[in-house]
Amino acid sequence: MPGSSKNTGESKVDLRQFLFKFRGLTPVPIVLLVLVFARPTVSSFLGGLFLMLMGEMIRFWGVAYAGGATRTRNVGANILVTNGPFAYVRNPLYIGNMFIYSGAAIISNTWLPWLILIIWIFFGIQYHLIVKLEEEKLQELFGNSYWEYKKKVPRFLPQLHPLKSETPVEPDFKNTLKSEKSTFLSMLVILLLMSGKMLLNSR
Repeated sequence: MPGSSKNTGESKVDLRQFLFKFRGLTPVPIVLLVLVFARPTVSSFLGGLFLMLMGEMIRFWGVAYAGGATRTRNVGANILVTNGPFAYVRNPLYIGNMFIYSGAAIISNTWLPWLILIIWIFFGIQYHLIVKLEEEKLQELFGNSYWEYKKKVPRFLPQLHPLKSETPVEPDFKNTLKSEKSTFLSMLVILLLMSGKMLLNSR
């Protein structure tokens, strides 16, 4: 039908924008479902906690360089950050998130390893769509500079040797503590709820 390809394209863009705008809320249904069936143990709690802390360290490092733009609901950036964790991989925050989600799954000690597989497939598709949208906007904003950066730094699989940035930015760890408060709180709530489940199951 005439115009059907256009509508499909618009729907795709709308989906990417929706996922970007509500990227902080999409994990909630999975978390709530897992909490109902969680059977955490001391070993699963400690193992999962290690992964969650590792993920938050990656996030914290990335936010320190990228700044408050990581919390916005509008696609874009004020500057092109190419040093810090962004010298190794273009999307360190999403990698950090995957570690956090995987750690929470391990703590729950339920439906493993299928739960981790579901998480990686679900968020892998979501982040792929979001990143494509972000890349289009960054290309529009920074032109050849972003094109060159994209050629030298991988999207999700970190490289061993960092890119030598021509325009490095200074990390702001103090403001990162404020910016990451919601992530800290979310992790704390999950850990407290899992601890409660563990105590109930031990009775």
